[in-house]
Amino acid sequence: MEYFCYHRDRPGSLALREELLEEHWSYMDRYAKELIARGPTFTHDGETLTGSVHIIDLPDPTAARAFAFDEPNYQAGAYRDVLLRRWRNMLGRTMWEFPGDRSSGSQYLVLGLGEGPAADLDLPPDQDGLIAYGPLLADDGDTWLGTAVLLSAPDPDAARAVLTPDRYVDIEVHAWEFGGRR
Repeated sequence: MEYFCYHRDRPGSLALREELLEEHWSYMDRYAKELIARGPTFTHDGETLTGSVHIIDLPDPTAARAFAFDEPNYQAGAYRDVLLRRWRNMLGRTMWEFPGDRSSGSQYLVLGLGEGPAADLDLPPDQDGLIAYGPLLADDGDTWLGTAVLLSAPDPDAARAVLTPDRYVDIEVHAWEFGGRR
């Protein structure tokens, strides 16, 4: 089962995150084979950390919750909240298999928080910049709650355009970068 996990930073927690960086990486190293994508999010100027994204394949909801809530930064209080949802890997690959140029354009996390009938269940026609793409799902694995996308795009507006705007209650766009030690 695939899961999307987004830990959002608590304001003022940068020093704590820096102090725990090696612990965080060591924790994530334990999940290296299960990770589909990972990396930090930033303010739009790319200067200030705002969170940490992990897309992971785990056996069940209990394992996913343990992954999200046993994470060292979460345990130490660096995060203000956690978005943990079932997710479906529509690209069928990891971020390390992304065929595009990591250095062209900027990378973004786009979160479409849904309401009502499912939207954007098919891949967009232009897939060149897609790093990870899939629906956010309830624990039942069927009920659509939104869409999460990691992509390379020229700017936040172009990143936002990957989703159908009138089908979401809110669309968040966060600067993101490839993470990990790989």
